[in-house]
Amino acid sequence: MTGSLTLGRWLVDRARATPRRIAIEHEGREVTYGDLEAASERYRGEWLDRGLRQGDRVATLTGNSPEHVAVFFACAKAGLVLTPLNWRLAPAELEYQLGDADPGLFLVEDEYAGLAAAAGPPFERLEWPGPGARHGDLAAADTVSGMGVADDDPLLLVYTSGTTGKPKGALLTHANCFWTNLGFDLATGVSSDDVVLQVLPQFHCGGWNVQPLLAWWKGATVVLERGFDAVRCLELIERRGVTTMMGVPAVYLFLAQEPCFDSADLSSLRRAVVGGAPMPESLLARWHDRGVAVVQGYGLTEAAPNVLCLPPEDALRKRGFAGKPYPYVEVALRDPSSGALLDGPGEGELVVRGPNVFAGYWKNPQATAAAFADGWLLTGDVAERDGEGDYRICSRVKDMYISGGENVYPAEVEAVLHEHAAVAEAAVVGVEDERWGEVGVAAVVLAEDAAATAGEILDHCRARLARYKVPREVRFVDELPRSALDKVQKDELRTLLEREPAR
Repeated sequence: MTGSLTLGRWLVDRARATPRRIAIEHEGREVTYGDLEAASERYRGEWLDRGLRQGDRVATLTGNSPEHVAVFFACAKAGLVLTPLNWRLAPAELEYQLGDADPGLFLVEDEYAGLAAAAGPPFERLEWPGPGARHGDLAAADTVSGMGVADDDPLLLVYTSGTTGKPKGALLTHANCFWTNLGFDLATGVSSDDVVLQVLPQFHCGGWNVQPLLAWWKGATVVLERGFDAVRCLELIERRGVTTMMGVPAVYLFLAQEPCFDSADLSSLRRAVVGGAPMPESLLARWHDRGVAVVQGYGLTEAAPNVLCLPPEDALRKRGFAGKPYPYVEVALRDPSSGALLDGPGEGELVVRGPNVFAGYWKNPQATAAAFADGWLLTGDVAERDGEGDYRICSRVKDMYISGGENVYPAEVEAVLHEHAAVAEAAVVGVEDERWGEVGVAAVVLAEDAAATAGEILDHCRARLARYKVPREVRFVDELPRSALDKVQKDELRTLLEREPAR
């Protein structure tokens, strides 16, 4: 029986309603909804004719592209599982993920053919399909799109960043994607009049489920960028009248650091969505001063990814908070020691449940079982809940270190460091100490043309933090090591700090 929440239906319905509306703008190309539907049907038909069957994985190694979007919808209609792979991986890492996913088809963009070849398995070139269904053929698609695909069938296999240990493949179902997009729509909204700028890579579930899929459901236009270039993005916002975009805090930092930022025309940009990490207060104020409404949030791949949302009207009043749960999402705080759920204001591990929560890890029942407790997804993040029911992410459960018997959450210390005018970026890690067990070391990237000594920054921390929370040492670095999603890689940073002498 065909599920009512399957995403293959979305493009069929939209292309029938508005076949000539522009779905994607990409490097000078304009792809209409009719074009996109025809391409997805062509892919779907070719793959099924070649023997691919429901549940098979289709792996991709590509930058953001219209072809990749057509592949997504072809998979959705055929019951195949799109497995978008990170093109920043080393060959050995890519080889591991391909071996784990065991795809029935591996599609590679020309730019990454060398990487794919080094990883080993055979692949095919990803290119726009030849002539297929015409606009007039869309009615015929009704009988094939989503046939036999159930709501709980997997749609995406997304590998986690693997900042600790081997990456795990998170399986997201059609229903997971449906509900996370519906909740996002109710909380933030996207309309057919929107022009959405997408810079988040499509190997991340947020590259699909934070704005783009919702935009294509609603009939909006997505300006799809292969990657992020700050100057080009500011130019696109002005020239194309971009109304909304999503990025991690680093994206907004790089935009704000451009000399042309203060003079750029941002009048069309009604809403900027931020996720992946807390947005420093100084950066939030910078965007607020430019008249841009900032929607902050929190999510994780295993929740498809949307969990918490802080609306623009609370951005300044609730600085540092990630907000309340999205519609259809339940959250709670759990005592990591006892497992009990906590009532009222307090601090504990954030746990999540709802129709957005993933089906489990691919071929890894042990990891799946360990990810849940009493039906709740364990996020691994420590959060604080205030009296109004808003949540603030404090730190990772495993990121926390213990100094002299006291728990120290690096995110709290990092927030104080970001308040210093000379600090552009900062990250804190715990390192071994004979006397205290562990002490904090802060890695600091100074703002452009700014100057500060380690002593000045430590004095700043001492004035704002308990003594045991103040880092033992400040180390100045040119940049922080980041994952493909611009999240700071604490393990790599710790290794770097241990290897490099202080300067």
